[in-house]
Amino acid sequence: MDKLSGYLTAAMVGALLWSDLGTAPVPAPGQAESDPAGAISVTGEAEVRVVPDEVLITLGVETTHHELSVAVRRNDDRVREVIRMAEDHGIPANLIQTDYLSIEPNYEDYYADPPRISGYVVRRTVVITLRNMAKFEQLLTALSEAGITSVHGIQFRTTQLRKYRDQARELATRAALEKARDMAGVLDLKVGPATSISEDQMGWWSWYGYGWWGYRSQAMTQNVVVNVEELPPTTGDSSFAPGQISVTARVTISFQLTG
Repeated sequence: MDKLSGYLTAAMVGALLWSDLGTAPVPAPGQAESDPAGAISVTGEAEVRVVPDEVLITLGVETTHHELSVAVRRNDDRVREVIRMAEDHGIPANLIQTDYLSIEPNYEDYYADPPRISGYVVRRTVVITLRNMAKFEQLLTALSEAGITSVHGIQFRTTQLRKYRDQARELATRAALEKARDMAGVLDLKVGPATSISEDQMGWWSWYGYGWWGYRSQAMTQNVVVNVEELPPTTGDSSFAPGQISVTARVTISFQLTG
């Protein structure tokens, strides 16, 4: 009797397993519509334009003489005069710095053995940060009279760069979401949750030149542009107009698509 009960139990379990293999789960109402229909990856870009509140001025002082000591001394004298002139215009010492120094020989005959040197060229750059924009033209004129030989760069900046970077990043993220919805809508699809997000590029741009120390540049396209501040009106006879600087951001986001 015990063996017969065991056989019957095993047969019933096998029959139940066999019936389960042929049965598919019934989807809940509306479940098919939420199944993933693929994915989309989009890039959002934004530019925030800001009126600058400081300017970085990079100046060059160059002196030459057939004696190295004289060339160096003359360069030192001119640099000190440039620094003094900047301080007279209210610029604190911590916003004035010498940034580059080079000493190069001038050769009368480079191919001689040994090469014959006719003199020396001493170059030094002075970097000044001006935060009173109204003094820009006056300061630059005074520095020219103090003995500078080159203006390597005039770079307009904002002291609230972090604030505008955050704003540009948020706008770029919104632009990516809007773009994804527009593209998915053309195909009668819907944008689901984001699966990945990355910041591709962020920076700020203003005109600036280059000098002995090289050069830098940044460029970016955008699909969102925001003017944060209006340009202040010029006063008097000044022709100085700093314009605006661009704070930019670009992000790439991947979304799930649903039918």
